[in-house]
Amino acid sequence: MTERLMVDPIACDGHGLCAELFPEGIELDDWGYPIILDDEIAPHLREHALRAVRSCPVLALRLHAER
Repeated sequence: MTERLMVDPIACDGHGLCAELFPEGIELDDWGYPIILDDEIAPHLREHALRAVRSCPVLALRLHAER
């Protein structure tokens, strides 16, 4: 099973917390909005990605499982 990190650009307010919690997978653009570096999450980084998803103040991040 593959998990992908997704951001809802409409819901995102550019707080930047996700990039602080998951710098391995997210960086911020010039306006503070997240850029997903690799949407497919490696198993050893899953907990870090999940922490960023759970901490998003506007629920703009999610992990999507694919088979």
